[in-house]
Amino acid sequence: MAAACALTAALVLVPLSRHSGHPDATAGAAGTAAAGPGVPAAVGAADAAGAETCRNPEASLRPATADGPAIARIKAAGKLVAGIDQNSYRWGYRNPVTGRLEGFDIDLVRAIAKDILGDPDAVIYRAIPTNQRIPALQEGRVDVVVRTMTINCKRLADVAFSTAYFETGPQVLVPRTATDITGYDSSLKGHRICSASGSTAEAALKAQSFGADISLTVPNQLDCLVRLQLGEVDGMVTDNALAAGLAAQDPSVRLVGRPLAKEFYGVAMNKGASDLVRRVNKVLEDYRRGGDGSPWMTAYRNWLEADLPGIDAPPVPKYRD
Repeated sequence: MAAACALTAALVLVPLSRHSGHPDATAGAAGTAAAGPGVPAAVGAADAAGAETCRNPEASLRPATADGPAIARIKAAGKLVAGIDQNSYRWGYRNPVTGRLEGFDIDLVRAIAKDILGDPDAVIYRAIPTNQRIPALQEGRVDVVVRTMTINCKRLADVAFSTAYFETGPQVLVPRTATDITGYDSSLKGHRICSASGSTAEAALKAQSFGADISLTVPNQLDCLVRLQLGEVDGMVTDNALAAGLAAQDPSVRLVGRPLAKEFYGVAMNKGASDLVRRVNKVLEDYRRGGDGSPWMTAYRNWLEADLPGIDAPPVPKYRD
């Protein structure tokens, strides 16, 4: 019993509040909307125009270790407030035996906390649904979002991203017994297809549905899997990296076809927190360093290789001045 209590105490998971203030002092790293992690920056016409003409969205600010306002707030609070998922197997999920959050994204959060605060456990985790990732950053409820979030030009109008830390792409997941859906193509016609609200999969389906019924959107990818298991939908579209984890959870489903496009996950931060963006990019530089023995490859082998074999290196970072 004592051991179980100790494991539970090691995890701090705070529900995501819809307001920006925090009633408890321990959540001070997030602050208020006006003084939280990176003062929310107004998105003007120039930002919108920049998103429309974005050519290289994975290019981020060059790494640096100098402290700035965002880093100073995190250090003053003594905690990194991280928006994460607790339902994505292999990425960010609660271990049913230990009660602890685990996964590839969780390992990265811990590396960021260790670099900034000297302690990988100095984290307040906030479980957030897919469509709350951007508002959580804009309203100062979290310092970072490390939640299988795809970097793209539209999102760059609202938040800042680190360099890419994983390559993925949307793909179709169906029951293993299904034979009439063969991929993201005309075979979707007339079928009920689920996606997570605010996801790149939802955007892709809205742009080209191939005649599918795409009226059902849900807060998280796992909710789509439940609908699929209940027979309420015929298939779902999500990142293949996430879908591989879902298939590992439930062998009755499988991926079909090929990924719709090449996409990359990044750590998302407030647009005003440039010092934090540079610091996270420095963490990622160290995380990738070391070849086959790097922390990145160690995390990949630990969490993802069984379901996503064949990856021998992380994405190469891209930078802009």
